[in-house]
Amino acid sequence: MSASPVVARPTAKTLLDLVKFEHTVFALPFAYAGMLLASMQFRGTGWPGLGTALWVTLAMASARTAAMAANRIIDAAIDARNPRTAGREIPAGKVSARQAWALVIVSLLLMGLASWQLGPLCLTLMPLAVVFLIGYPYTKRFTWLCHLWLGVTDGAAAAGGWIAVTGRFDAGAWLLWLVVIAWMVGLDIIYATMDYNFDRANGIRSVPARFGIAPALRIAAVSHALTFALLLAVGLAVGASFWYFLAALAMGGILLYEHRLVNPGDLTRANIAFFDANMWLALTMLGGVIIDVLWRTLT
Repeated sequence: MSASPVVARPTAKTLLDLVKFEHTVFALPFAYAGMLLASMQFRGTGWPGLGTALWVTLAMASARTAAMAANRIIDAAIDARNPRTAGREIPAGKVSARQAWALVIVSLLLMGLASWQLGPLCLTLMPLAVVFLIGYPYTKRFTWLCHLWLGVTDGAAAAGGWIAVTGRFDAGAWLLWLVVIAWMVGLDIIYATMDYNFDRANGIRSVPARFGIAPALRIAAVSHALTFALLLAVGLAVGASFWYFLAALAMGGILLYEHRLVNPGDLTRANIAFFDANMWLALTMLGGVIIDVLWRTLT
């Protein structure tokens, strides 16, 4: 039996590519938004302190890195069979499973350190968070509700930002969590349309594979309509200013634009809808919250 090929030590860029580190921009702005809104709500100022901000950043970035690296390891065999993903770092031999697991372990240690610094509740919830982070790639092997699992997992970032400041769950934390759940469910369904044929042929569960592309896009649209309604509910719950609601209106426009990019007969722009539109939505959320808390602090 031939020996397994030895993979050279990957560069930092290769490891960043492995976990698509630039996609951290999806969840991290919502974590910051939760942190800033909680600070405004309970401290009368939108700034929670440099220490809290840094630990929240480390917790969220390391959690996502661990989740993505584990996802790539667990799905390596599936990725190798899928023409769209065969060039990913593990199937292409750029990163070994052992090297990726090392990245997972280091990331989880950093996440644990940050959780410890952010208070007892964050540390207590960490094991449950790890189950959701690592469990996602397994869900699509047995249920088309995998998108909901991902939404719950990513939504914890927004709630986590709030809890890092208050040390408890409040209505604002729950509403922010629901916002991200609804948003992520919709965008992950759109993303899954790109693998519709492969998923059906290989028994991978997803909403498009289960119901078809056209119904899946309608479900995604309903999910994003709910996202917009929940964004408004967050503003009402925290007593946000006009500037927050203006940003929410802009986010509603971005979601509408996202759905105009894709249709059952043309999915060529699905990747743009997934990454570009949602990147701008997350940044708009953060920008709106920053302006809102500054306005309320200074007036």
